[in-house]
Amino acid sequence: MSRWSRPLFWVLALAICGQGWAQSSKGQHQGIGRAATADEIAAWDTDVRGDLKGLPPGSGSVSRGEVVWEAKCASCHGSFGESNQFFPPLIGGITAEDIKTGRVAGLVRGGDQRSTVMKLPKISTLWDYINRAMPWQAPKTLTADEVYAVTAYILNQGNIVPGSFVLSDRNMAEVQAMLPNRNGMTRNHGLWDTRGKPDVKAAACMRNCGPEPRITSQLPDHASGSHGNLAEQYRLFGQVRMAVLPAVKPVAAAAAPAGVSDPGRSLADKNGCLACHAPKQRTIGPALAEIASKYRGVSDAESRLVAKVRAGGQGVWGNMPMPPYQNLPEQELRAMVQWMLKSE
Repeated sequence: MSRWSRPLFWVLALAICGQGWAQSSKGQHQGIGRAATADEIAAWDTDVRGDLKGLPPGSGSVSRGEVVWEAKCASCHGSFGESNQFFPPLIGGITAEDIKTGRVAGLVRGGDQRSTVMKLPKISTLWDYINRAMPWQAPKTLTADEVYAVTAYILNQGNIVPGSFVLSDRNMAEVQAMLPNRNGMTRNHGLWDTRGKPDVKAAACMRNCGPEPRITSQLPDHASGSHGNLAEQYRLFGQVRMAVLPAVKPVAAAAAPAGVSDPGRSLADKNGCLACHAPKQRTIGPALAEIASKYRGVSDAESRLVAKVRAGGQGVWGNMPMPPYQNLPEQELRAMVQWMLKSE
């Protein structure tokens, strides 16, 4: 064997051995794992993409959205989405010219209070977030129709759609074309173009870095413990600056006795009462047991409570307002009140 053929021999020998090892290895590890089933994939594939793929069928009107909003959203965001008491406002800062051009001038100018509708470039982002994360203390409890309705109400408050509008999976693309900041997305920044100089290359400040950040908004007390202590749930890489919230065990919804389906409870759940009233513990509003105790022994308790629920109001149990239920049929309202008065 020549000095030139010997290296070639070993290369061929190693290639043959490697092929044999790969084949035996492949046979050795067969049977590990399996293909995901269609149901398993569907359980994970729940997002709505920017091209609106993934939207479930459904629809919701602005008027229906207002009812859901007052019951489940207004306590944190205000009746018109304008409140910045706990979070940045959802509504405000856009003009008719912004809707026409698709670029919000307030974002370019700077210095203004920025709202969600000002920054929103994709309608799917708003719909998907509401569907996944809202309401804060009971995420993923809204039906698809309720999410469409709440989204329609927000768009109406931003003067993007009229009060008679009905949002659905069939006209979402049309609404996308009306968003005030639909042309606001850009890839012309360092974090997208890695050949540029992204802001993560800035020099880290190690000492005398200036005043501590000031917390300007945080969750309201009634919702602060709904998800446990968020500060403890962060993976710590460096300092985390945020409010340390008490870990509170989530309050279970009021349940009917075993084997009994109380229509009053079903109606209370359907109309959003249980989002604010827990069985024995105050949350947003008084506990059901507190309400029942207050009216126990009152001869006209049912009629008085029916009137209060229908009219709404605030100041009796605290400053948090309760929305009126003026359009609820009398029979349904009385069934709800009768069930509440039986709470213990």
